[in-house]
This record gives sequence, structure tokens and C-alpha cells, in this order.
Amino acid sequence: MKDLNDLLAGANLDSEILAISNKVLNKERITDAEGLKIFKDAELSHLGLLANHIREERFGHHTFFNRNFHIEPTNICVFDCKFCSYSRLLREKDDSAAWELNEEEIYDKVRKYDGIPVTEVHIVGGVHPKMGIEYFANIIKNIKKIRPEIHVKAFTAVELEYMCRKAKMSFKEGLTYLKEHGQDSLPGGGAEIFDEDIRKQICDDKCSTAQWLEIHETAHEVGMPSNATMLYGHIESPEHLIDHMSRLRTLQDKTNGFNTFIPLKFRNGNNQMSHIKESSVIDDLRTYAMSRIFLDNFNHIKAYWPMIGKETTKMLLNYGVDDIDGTIDDSTKIYSLAGAEDQNPAMSTEEIVKLISQAGRHPIERGTLYEAIKDYGVEESVA
Repeated sequence: MKDLNDLLAGANLDSEILAISNKVLNKERITDAEGLKIFKDAELSHLGLLANHIREERFGHHTFFNRNFHIEPTNICVFDCKFCSYSRLLREKDDSAAWELNEEEIYDKVRKYDGIPVTEVHIVGGVHPKMGIEYFANIIKNIKKIRPEIHVKAFTAVELEYMCRKAKMSFKEGLTYLKEHGQDSLPGGGAEIFDEDIRKQICDDKCSTAQWLEIHETAHEVGMPSNATMLYGHIESPEHLIDHMSRLRTLQDKTNGFNTFIPLKFRNGNNQMSHIKESSVIDDLRTYAMSRIFLDNFNHIKAYWPMIGKETTKMLLNYGVDDIDGTIDDSTKIYSLAGAEDQNPAMSTEEIVKLISQAGRHPIERGTLYEAIKDYGVEESVA
């Protein structure tokens, strides 16, 4: 702390930026206006310094990952999000790029990991009108029969809103029903940008901001933790990003149910927003650092490596990030179809440990809820 204070005191900083930075160092919450000020006007190196200080004060060099795989039951979807390269509209279900797994195909994906120490299955996909809440509850129940100990993280708020509406269930009834069948937590997808005007332009027909927040609040109430995301680098402004994080921070104050926050970079391949230039790596670093600084009540900031790329992920470990997700095993196509660098996203445990170690950090294998499973010292070989 002393070294950082000395560095700030010796820097030629705008007096307002210096005052805000001192609030951060003193663990005082910054306002939306203060967050916007340093997001827009502070040098990247300054944001990185503050974000890394918070990260190291909480976790030292420890950096988390897990052993996981995804199941994407279908990419056929009733919604038409302009940024999505993954889904096929229901009317396009005969497209060669569309898929719809049957139940046995789903169970075979789980059985593929017999004897392999994965700890989490992540289930998300398109919103298919024939795959309702009863269907998915039965899927989860049977996955738990195959792999009783696995953590089932499933369904974005977009999927859940549609499932509950079709089943004529309240959000509480639907989430309780899924929990009773074995669902353990929610991913953070579908948040995109909470600003209603931006949302209207990029994903007007799916669940609203209010519904997304209500679903996650309800999940926390019934004992299912969740993650939170934010889609950045498209038509939004810094004001929209701060507003988005502020709404999440307010809900976290109320429930303390979010595990981690994941900024997601817009990728412009093969979608209706392909004319928009992607954000630069500099902007990526700035956004992640600001997330760590602003979200003072979120324990973890995650860089989802299949989306952001391995080299940028390593850099982000010095800009507030303490988690990089998991092994994935080429089981998701959401970002590869949008032009992400890793077209076949998979890393072995050994490769993840190496990536983290190359960044000068200390790899810790975790469970979904951040319980430590194995500490991989830099000198330790991977089993």
C-alpha cells in the first residue's frame, strides 16, 4: 500500500482522479459519476495499477480455473439478437448450421467424461419452443444420475424467462422446480447491456433488464448463486457500461448471490452487427480494470478465455482478473462462430496451469463456488 500511495502522490494526476483513486485505496465506494470520470479520463496504466492492487490485496497471485465442459442442446432460437452469430431462428431449423440434440446425445456428452475429474457442466443454448422446463428438469435429473457429484450450472435468464412463461410458472416456482431436480447455479448470460434504449436496438425481443435482474434475485433467494456478464464493445458508451455495473452492484448489495463478473467482448463475425469494429486490446484492458475497481462487492472478475483469447487473458491477470474459467474441451461454439481466435476452444489442465504460471501467477483449481480443489505450485507437475 505504501508504495502505491507514494506512486500516486508522485504522479501528475488530475486532482479529481487522484481523489477518486484515494477512495479506492481506502476501500471507499466510488459513485457512478466518479467511476465514469476515471473510466473516461484516467490513463490505462493508472486503472491497471488500481485494479491490480485490489486483485492482489484479495487474492495475492492466486488465479482460479476449473475443469468443466459445456452442453449446448440446440442453437435453434425464437429470438433474434443482432449480435448473435450462434443461433438459428426457428424458421431456419433446416439450415445445415442448426442443431438439436436428443436426450441420449446429451447424456452421451456427460458419459464421455466418465473417469475424468471434471467438476462442472455448463448448459446453455438457443431458446427452443419444444424444450420446456419439464424437459430440462428431467435432463438435469438424469445427468445427476450419471454423474451425481457434478455441479450443474444451467440456463441464462433469457432461457428461464421463456421457460417459466411457457409453463405458466412464476420465476420462483420455476427456479425452485429446477433446483429440486438438481440444478445448482445460473450462468450470467443474457445480461448484454441493461440500458433499455441500447437493449431495444440489439436484442429487443428477449427478456428485459428488469426480468434479468428479477430472475437472478429470485435465484439467490431460493439458494442458487449465479454469475453476471456485460457485453461491451459495440454501440454502447462508457456511461452505459457504468450504469450496467451499478445495477449489478446494487443487486449484489441486496443478495450477495453473484459469484463472479464476466465482461464479454462483442465479436463481429457472422452476425447482423458485423459492420461494427471490435474493441481494441487497450479497450479490453480498460474495461476489465474498471470492472474490478467499480464492483467492490464482487469477489471475482473472470476473463472467459475462449472469447477474449489466451494472450489477452494473460495480460488481463495484471488488470484485475483473478479467474479464467475452465478447460471447456471444445464444447462450446458461441464465440468461435463469431470469429473468436480459438476456433476449437479447449485447454488441458496442464495448459491452463502453464498459461497462468507464464503470467507470473499461482494456479488454483476451484469448484464452481470457488472452493479450492488443488493448489498447483509453479514447480509442481500436473497429475
